[in-house]
Amino acid sequence: MVFPPAPLPPSSPALFPCRPGCGACCIALSISSPIPGMPDGKPAGVRCVQLTDDNLCRLFGQPERPAVCVRLRPSAEMCGESAEEAMIYLSELELLTRPSD
Repeated sequence: MVFPPAPLPPSSPALFPCRPGCGACCIALSISSPIPGMPDGKPAGVRCVQLTDDNLCRLFGQPERPAVCVRLRPSAEMCGESAEEAMIYLSELELLTRPSD
């Protein structure tokens, strides 16, 4: 997924650029808030319905975009060297942060 740079305060570090065509964050992570087309949110490992075939967000810059997506900032650690590495990292993060039953 490609995120245009968000405006940052002058003291903020530059954003790590998204890898074009990745979309790992829109697949690997769960989203508990409603998404247009997914009123109950999105489970981990399920492709968001708002992710285009070329892995761009249809809601980018729109008020309907979930707050968690707006706040997510890519990083070298999260994105790795490839979309596959990003999926592995984010899938592990999802497992580690899942509430215990």
